[in-house]
Amino acid sequence: MNKFSGSIGLLAVVLVLALVAFDGVYTVDMTEQVIVTQGGRPVGGAVVAAGLHFKLPVIHQVIRLDKRVLEWDGPPREMPTKDKTNIIVNAYGRWRISDPLAFVENVRDIRSALSRLDDILGSEIPKTVGSHEAAEIIRSEVGRTAQRIDVVVGNLGETGQLRKIKYGRGKIEEEIRTRAVEKLKVKPWGIELLDVRLKRVNYQPEVESTIYSRMTSERARIAERFRSEGDGEADRILGEMDKEMKEIESGAYKEVETIKGKADAEAARIYSEAYNSSPEAAKFYEFTQTMEVYRTVLGSDTTLVLSTDSDLFQFLKSMEPASRQKSQMPSAGAVGELPLFLRDK
Repeated sequence: MNKFSGSIGLLAVVLVLALVAFDGVYTVDMTEQVIVTQGGRPVGGAVVAAGLHFKLPVIHQVIRLDKRVLEWDGPPREMPTKDKTNIIVNAYGRWRISDPLAFVENVRDIRSALSRLDDILGSEIPKTVGSHEAAEIIRSEVGRTAQRIDVVVGNLGETGQLRKIKYGRGKIEEEIRTRAVEKLKVKPWGIELLDVRLKRVNYQPEVESTIYSRMTSERARIAERFRSEGDGEADRILGEMDKEMKEIESGAYKEVETIKGKADAEAARIYSEAYNSSPEAAKFYEFTQTMEVYRTVLGSDTTLVLSTDSDLFQFLKSMEPASRQKSQMPSAGAVGELPLFLRDK
């Protein structure tokens, strides 16, 4: 009997130790924070230190919470702006559990926390967007107010400027976060909203086609303006090129004629010096020039009616008939045979 009682006692001790080992010990990961509860109510504070921890087996329960930055991704919603423009806004946010104890007491789990953020941000985003114009929501930097855009306004060639903005998307997003944080402070939810961003802003699908058509038309007009400016610049360049070519050609022609004139003058000077060196040279020059006239004027089909006393034939008249018959007019051979009525009888 004593052996049986001892065995039961030993078995009970083993069961207690096994229960303590399996349910009385828990670990906390570096990314977790733990709340120990008893009967659904928290016992003690939050356990945030990573490592091995102990609790009462069976009596105490462990609720594990993520201590990393969590995300909230809202659904796309259609909402009007201050200037009566309907846009579709898709926003997202980042949050974390800042007070695990308050979170477990008032929210309980992540799903409930996301539902609470849906309610708060789902009301604050349309309210904030409705108090600003569409240009303020679409553009993110106030510093871009001075930049020009290629939008044709009115007549071809006129460009418009971006309208000055007061806030920009960044300040509007900060305004949404500030309002949401104020609502989260009404009750200790244990939630810290870190950031809110407008991920995407679109027009309504039925309006997009009209906007795209207008943008296409404006870009086409801008392209036409650039083409006309390019054609005008091309014509100007071609005109200048033609002008420069004519100036170069006229300058070259002038230089050529100047050189030719100087060459002719120099040739005339040399001829003059050569033929005026003696009376015989002068007569020979007169004879050669007359022969050149014969060569130019007289031909096989040339007919001239002139007096035999003409100066043109003074050298032909001065030749002896025997000499003319013997030589058969050697000077006329170069210019063609003279007609019969021009010969001296």
